Amino acid sequence: MGFWQKCKVSKVDLTKKNVLIFPAGSEIGIEIFNSLKYNHHFELFGASGKSDHASYMYQENYYFESDLFIDDVKFVDRFNELLTRWNIKFVIPTHDSISYFLATVRHKINAEIVTSSEQANEIARFKNITYDVFKKYDFCPQVFNFTQKLNYPVYLKPTDSQGGKGNSLIRNEVELSNYTELADSSVLCEFLPGKEYSVDCFTDFNGDLVFIGPRTRERVKIGISFRSESVPLTENINYIANIINSELQPNGAWFFQIKKDVNDRWKLLEVATRQASTMGLYRANGVNFALLSLFNAQGISVSIINNKHNVSLDRYLGNRFKVKVEYNKIYIDLDETLIADGMVNPQIMAYLYQEKNAGKSIILITKHRYNLSQTLNELAISKYLFNEIIHLSNSEDKVDFIKPDNAIFIDNYFPDRLNVSEKLKIPVFDVDAVECLIK
Repeated sequence: MGFWQKCKVSKVDLTKKNVLIFPAGSEIGIEIFNSLKYNHHFELFGASGKSDHASYMYQENYYFESDLFIDDVKFVDRFNELLTRWNIKFVIPTHDSISYFLATVRHKINAEIVTSSEQANEIARFKNITYDVFKKYDFCPQVFNFTQKLNYPVYLKPTDSQGGKGNSLIRNEVELSNYTELADSSVLCEFLPGKEYSVDCFTDFNGDLVFIGPRTRERVKIGISFRSESVPLTENINYIANIINSELQPNGAWFFQIKKDVNDRWKLLEVATRQASTMGLYRANGVNFALLSLFNAQGISVSIINNKHNVSLDRYLGNRFKVKVEYNKIYIDLDETLIADGMVNPQIMAYLYQEKNAGKSIILITKHRYNLSQTLNELAISKYLFNEIIHLSNSEDKVDFIKPDNAIFIDNYFPDRLNVSEKLKIPVFDVDAVECLIK
């Protein structure tokens, strides 16, 4: 199969502008997807150079996955063909190296790259350049060379890495001697033992820094804050943010990380000209960085509503599923399935509306012992959600009322599921398994 035969052309809604998130399956890409997926101004598409979680998020015709890598000499041509086929207007890069590369070739790309200038990307991407630009400010960490006399410990980091990747704590001369071959590709700087913050920022196309949001970095794994909490903006952090904004001249969403030194003073770790995955923390307060960046890229002036509530965020490894089962009818029980303990199961309701939107038939089949209409009304469940309601007596069997063609059955009661499965040979699901049917 040819490279572009893998990419199906979607129907284009001309009332929306098409946006490509690339790469789509990173934590950053997932946050941007979640920031924009309900917005009626934009249609989202995803692309990745390798298999990742994005293939579980996008509809088939809205996602492309192949060996799409920026170090390929044919990348620009292949990327442009994808952009043209999908009528992409904006590309949001989700990795520092990709953001920098696309900024350098943006004049060759058939869409607007939602990132800062090439110069801003270069300063942010390479830490030796970052520290050289900010060395005149007291928040820049001390930078050493490998030959000078040092007070240990010191810290070694690659010039073009992010999220702590490849960083090493050097405790003495013997340990340093193991890294001398990295002298030209690394930065040797002071060790910062204190607490660490990320600071989320937004600069509009006029250069005005219109938002500064510090947050904690707790339970950090693979460079990502798995727990983070918003904290008040201090005068010192505000000063650092404005200096970086003045020197870097970013455009759109960006962030920087700071850490306290041995004297409890904030020092700069790194800057990034892209959105951070944990910017979702401030999205909970009304600051949608991805949406702001897209309007900003169009030269549309934006204003920000910040609810300023204390917000905390915690991540975990969640699940998404692809279940290869075809059906157009759903038979679902009521008690202890759609409702339990006098409350509606919100996950199942979300699933039913998903399938209602897809045009599938939903049949309520129940032995509810009370007045069914009254129960549905009290729990605000519309009878019009269902294409059919089958209300059985206690002596009747559900299996006798199910038409099995292209049907599935959802019920918490194992004997009923077993009976339907054995006699009708259709897929059956318990309440917990409905999660795997949600797209």
